[in-house]
Amino acid sequence: MYTLYDFSPSGNCYKIRLLLNQLGISYERINVDILNKESRTPEFLKINPNGRTPVLCHDGKYLAESNAILWYLAAHTDFIPKGNYEQAQVLQWMFFEQFSHEPNIATARYWISILNEEDEYKEALKAKISQGYAALDVMEQHLQNHDYFVTNQYSIADIALYAYTHVAEEGKFDLSGYKRINAWFERVESQKNYISIKSQV
Repeated sequence: MYTLYDFSPSGNCYKIRLLLNQLGISYERINVDILNKESRTPEFLKINPNGRTPVLCHDGKYLAESNAILWYLAAHTDFIPKGNYEQAQVLQWMFFEQFSHEPNIATARYWISILNEEDEYKEALKAKISQGYAALDVMEQHLQNHDYFVTNQYSIADIALYAYTHVAEEGKFDLSGYKRINAWFERVESQKNYISIKSQV
């Protein structure tokens, strides 16, 4: 039995819902309202001392960090390629997502569309927007010669990057000029058992 501790608007949580759905895995979903500090309660901190969602529970064991959860669920499936080099490439893009992409694109979206505090973060947003566009440029360049991010095979690298990229406009990023990223969106969304970030599973 799988249980997902989840905050619906979160792209990091959406990654897990998308993969679970595409793997055909049933699970219980427990909403954790981070805006009301439900991830900071003593009960939740016993599950994840870092006080963040998502957290996956399976066979009585808890696992945090969205990309670690993706790797755990995708092990021995076609969502992770077989070769060692290709697997390292998946990790390369997942590290890129967490260190160069998510801190900028996801943070801008969170401040603007979830907290509705764009004016309060006006100065800090300048750097986030600039660095977010830099990450999008890296993705656009890579997709010039690739349908997906690793070996032209849909993988958890695509799921990791898609989660916040496809809602980047909610953080005031203009994606209209990113033709290859937009074409990649269509390929991701054509995958079997795709669900949107707004889907309630």
